[in-house]
This record gives sequence, structure tokens and C-alpha cells, in this order.
Amino acid sequence: MWRSLASNMLTILVVMLFLLGGVILWGKSEYSAEGPLETAICLQVRPGSNMTRVSKDLAQQGAVSSGALFRLSAKYTEKSSQLKAGSFLVRPGTSIETILDQITIGGASTCGTEVVYRVGVTRLRAEVRELDPASGKFVERAEFELGVDEAPEIFTALKSASDTRFRVALAEGVTSWQVVNGLNAIDILSGDPGERPAEGMLAPDSYEIVQGQPRDEILEQMQERQELLVAAAWENRSPDAAVQSPQEMLILASIIEKETGVARELGQVASVFTNRLNRGMRLQTDPTVIYGVTRGEGVLGRGLRQSELRKVTPWNTYVIEGLPPTPIANPGKASLAAAVNPDTTDYVFFVAAGTGGHAFAETLQEHNSNVAKWRQIEAERNNN
Repeated sequence: MWRSLASNMLTILVVMLFLLGGVILWGKSEYSAEGPLETAICLQVRPGSNMTRVSKDLAQQGAVSSGALFRLSAKYTEKSSQLKAGSFLVRPGTSIETILDQITIGGASTCGTEVVYRVGVTRLRAEVRELDPASGKFVERAEFELGVDEAPEIFTALKSASDTRFRVALAEGVTSWQVVNGLNAIDILSGDPGERPAEGMLAPDSYEIVQGQPRDEILEQMQERQELLVAAAWENRSPDAAVQSPQEMLILASIIEKETGVARELGQVASVFTNRLNRGMRLQTDPTVIYGVTRGEGVLGRGLRQSELRKVTPWNTYVIEGLPPTPIANPGKASLAAAVNPDTTDYVFFVAAGTGGHAFAETLQEHNSNVAKWRQIEAERNNN
């Protein structure tokens, strides 16, 4: 009898071990397998939350097949105590393993609501936008000009929310003064920005910022990124480039940046200035004259006067030879590349064409004809 009972117990134990092994193998397979989620979601993990709440939320939204398995996976991988608050984009088919990594290892929000402070050439504005998980595109919820418009309620409410992300975005062609001025206007930042960075040495780009971050730290990031872009552009320069050093490249790129906002024209504009430099012609470009008047501090807000076009300043390319002594703005990556890889043309003139772009010319006669057409367009616009 006892021998039969022991045999039965042994059989049951073997079966249980076999089943347990199967469960473990299944769990491991499910841990790394493609998840059931069909449409992207934005997973909100609130401060003070725990894996139980998160697992229930994931199960309710169809991101995991089993909340219990998710919790066991977190415990087995010792990630239960590493949960980070934030908003996380979970894409279709994301595995339990990847979701756990998202909400524990990185901890950086990848969706939800964000505030973007945009430092532009003519204004500084704040934009509140929210990522639509399904389309992967941001939907604008509010926008206002800092220091001019009253902040909307949604901005005030979200600014203090723990899962709101913040960015500062620099437009191509902003000056260093405008960047510093913009950072000073962003009240979630802290500290004195320090000495104004050299003109041209701040990379126009988007930078993630956090509450209380020092302003000088952000400026340092911008400078480091621009140094990398300048080095890369100079390394890939054409042997036909007219500039002789990275600094000259930076100066020419800043002029190109201020002359056109049309990406397809950058190489053509660069070719005009390259041809002029190679032929010993003056650059004769208005943005440099404007910089000589404003020193990059604000916008001129009017047309140039004849006296300003004739006045000798280090930046007036109507009266000086060659390049001015410094950049006149912070150029972007594309303008840096154009400065040392211009299109191959014989153009030495260009003027606005009335379509948002420019009309280019090889001869003065052709240029004068283009100027006459532009003046006619201007006159017709003024009369309407």
C-alpha cells in the first residue's frame, strides 16, 4: 500500500514539475513575444503608481494578454521597484519585455503633452501640443507669444504637471542674443546664462529641457552640438569651396541662412557668393548691413536707409571686401553644408522673384530685368 502511494505521489510530482516547466517556458516565450496591441497607446504612469495599477491599465487597453503575467515578469526581472513616472508611447505589437524597459530603464516620456518654446527670428512663442498615438503626430492645443499674450489656462495647468515634457526649439537664422533673450524668458529654467556665446556657435535644433535646468547648461549643449556640425561640414567640404577655414565657412553659412528660407535654393545662393568671392566682387548682401546696424539684437523692423547702405561698418558688404569678421546669425546644418558644397553655376546676382524664392542671373542685364519684375510685383501688391 505504502509503496503504491509513494509511486502515485512520485507520478504526481513529476507531472507537476513537467507542468511547471511548461508554464515557465510559456512565460519566457510570452515575455519576449509580440504583444496583442493593435493600435498605439500613450501609457500614463502617475507619480506614486505601482506595477499592479500599470498592469491593469495595460490589460484594459489591450497592450498585454495578462496583467498577472506582466506583474510576474516585473518581479522576476527585479524591475518592480524601478517604475518611473511619465507618459510612454507603446506601439502595436510591443512585447512585455520592451514595455518594462520603457517604464523602468529609460524613464523618459515619449508621448503625452509637451510644451515647446520656439525661439524664432521675429518672435518667441510657446506651443502646447499632444501626441496622437494612432497617427504618431502632434496635435496643437494652444499657442501664444511669450511676453505679449496672456498664457492660456491649459498652459498654466500643464506647466506644473509631473508628466509634461518641455522643449526649446531654435529656428535657423536666430542670433545668439535672441537665443539668450529667449532662454531668459522661459521661467521654468534657472540661473544666469552667463556670457553671450559667440555668434554662429549655437546649433538651431530642438532640445529637451526640464524644470529648474540651468540656462548656461542648455547653452553649453547648443554650442557642443554646433561644434560637431561645423567639424562635420568642414570635413566634407568640396575642393571648390571659396572659404579657407571653418570660421569662414560659418560666416558664409550664416549669410546664406539669412538670404533664403527655401531649402532647394541654398546651393544656388551659396554659388552666387562663392562666385563673387572667387572673382573678387563684393558680396553686397543686405542681411550683413542689417547686422551692422542691430548687432543681432532684435529685428530692424524697417527697410534699410541709403545712409546705412553707404556707412562703413565691419559688416557692410557693400563697402568692404570679402567676408565680414563674424557670422551674422546661427546657421543650420543645411546652410553649413551649402557654404562648402555650393551648386556649380555662373550666377553672381539674385533678387526676390515674388513667389517666395529668388530669380538668379549671370549678367547684370539679366539681373536688372529680374529686379524690374520684382518692383512691378511689389507695386501691384501695395496698390491692392
